Amino acid sequence: MIATTTAAPHVVVVPDSFKGSLSATEVAEAVGAGVLAAAPDARVTSLAMADGGEGTLDALLTTWRTEVRTVPTVDAIGRPTTARWATSPDGRVGVVELAEASGLPGVSDVPLEPLHAHTRGTGEVAAAVLDAGVEEVLVCLGGSASTDGGAGILTGLGARLLDADGVDVPAGGEGLARVASLDLSGLHPRAREVRWRLAVDVTNPLVGEHGAAAVFGPQKGARPGDVAFLDEVLTCWANLLERETGVRVHELPGAGAAGGVPAALAAVLGARLEPGAGLVAEAIGLPEALADATLVLTGEGSFDSQSVRGKVADGVARLAAASPARPPVVVLAGRVTLPAAQARAAGIAAAFSIAPGPIDLDDLLPRTAERLTDLAASVTALVLAARP
Repeated sequence: MIATTTAAPHVVVVPDSFKGSLSATEVAEAVGAGVLAAAPDARVTSLAMADGGEGTLDALLTTWRTEVRTVPTVDAIGRPTTARWATSPDGRVGVVELAEASGLPGVSDVPLEPLHAHTRGTGEVAAAVLDAGVEEVLVCLGGSASTDGGAGILTGLGARLLDADGVDVPAGGEGLARVASLDLSGLHPRAREVRWRLAVDVTNPLVGEHGAAAVFGPQKGARPGDVAFLDEVLTCWANLLERETGVRVHELPGAGAAGGVPAALAAVLGARLEPGAGLVAEAIGLPEALADATLVLTGEGSFDSQSVRGKVADGVARLAAASPARPPVVVLAGRVTLPAAQARAAGIAAAFSIAPGPIDLDDLLPRTAERLTDLAASVTALVLAARP
């Protein structure tokens, strides 16, 4: 007699956002609808996911359901703005998303300023979080408009960057060229009392051909000459940090994230860099959800070579492989460019595009949710049909 499976399937839906189209929560809703269309008896666990960059705050808020707080601050070029932050349900962890105050979206209305953009606003948000009495600060990096090595965050927390004459240097990467000393006497009194964790989604070092300026500077408007200059000043900044704190950050994996922000926070505040996807997964309870999963559906706008290097799909696949159920992980994406063999090597069973064929992005975007629902239904039906 052939054994049959009578337990209802458990499908875990844990996508990233489709940038420019749907939030992670909206993607999860669309995919979940497709799962139930194909398997009405299925148990669906929907969790909005992120890799530590833009969208991480929203993903955590969706799960935590805590109050969104706001604080007046400045954007990456010094204009007044307002940024959101939040705490965990128990109030122990404060979450700061760098893109809220210092991200590219906030300065998209003006020409990019790669040499002058800074992260001071994020430092001011972090100061408000410290005032709230948290025990840990989680800084979600990604979407940065600047390449200032985290110097702006230090100034937002009360530190001073001084030139050889003892005068405060201008904000931004260009100002780093003049820094001769670091005055920490005015640093927020709790800055060194709490634990700092940095959610990163890259492993790039601070300087060099794979560093913050070389790899990410052009995305922020840096021309070849700017890139060379910024790499040089980041090296000088790293030398100063090592001289002042005894911590070497030049080759620290991940220090190149968000324009080099981890360099300053690791050296001055002892911040620990961690893969963002793993931090978010832990916070939303993903490992527990995967323990008895039948199928895992994740997704993102573009599934490419970067997707299996610390992004959401990579983090989900690693956790699924380590779970007792070892469920297959399938990626639903706007476009798929990663070869199937590389996807399988990363623990991804399959990846599918929502595009029905050759189609313009402008035509596809309005139908993203609909396409996700249809594709999720097809994938679910296929996988469940193969169950014993």
